[in-house]
Amino acid sequence: MQLADQADRIAMRHFRRDLRIDRKPDRTFVTQADTEIEKMLRDSIQHRYPGHGVLAEEFGDRTSNQENRWIIDPIDATHSYMRGVPVFATLLALERDGALELGIVSAPAMHERWHAVRGGGAWSGKRRLGVSKVARLEDAQVFYASRTAFKAVGKERGFDAVVDRAWRDRGFGDFWGYMLVAEGAGEAMIEPELYSWDLAAPLIIVEEAGGRLTDFSGRRTYAGGNAVASNGPLHDLILKRFNA
Repeated sequence: MQLADQADRIAMRHFRRDLRIDRKPDRTFVTQADTEIEKMLRDSIQHRYPGHGVLAEEFGDRTSNQENRWIIDPIDATHSYMRGVPVFATLLALERDGALELGIVSAPAMHERWHAVRGGGAWSGKRRLGVSKVARLEDAQVFYASRTAFKAVGKERGFDAVVDRAWRDRGFGDFWGYMLVAEGAGEAMIEPELYSWDLAAPLIIVEEAGGRLTDFSGRRTYAGGNAVASNGPLHDLILKRFNA
């Protein structure tokens, strides 16, 4: 929580101000807030837990063989952040012996923070989170980043097969879609392109809220690539329609 507090302060200090924005080799953008937050987190973890490893978006995995590893996205939804859209967050997760132990998603401009510890439930402040009990796709609300992202990887027909049957769909991308599923405000979040730092914290929060998170093949993973998070009862049905 202390690390998230510090990250929030850095993010808000630069938000809707003059930002230094650079383009990475993969042509995505990075701001000075991304790099400043990640450096602060790395330095703080190294100081307090010198034996822990860190995998993070901007500076990679420098200590990949550690028993304990932090998985970090300094600013999830950088493109929203740089355009002044308040839907962005710092994502923190701790992995021990290959298993996730905790996750924090902190969205300071939204005044929201979600967290979970393995076996301890998922929370937003003092409010315990729980997924919905909706069991029919026709009654479900489905979240996603953008249809163009599915089209870019040749998965638009599967995406359309899901949302065409759903009651309602909304493009609440990045971390927020997963948190809405964990809160019970919707039944599924689908993304076709993402990395482990995008998924680690959301996965433990969704699971501790009673939901499921897998890749498109149904495999539980936070290694990246693609993801479907759901309230559980709808998971297999969504995967079946998506992959058909």
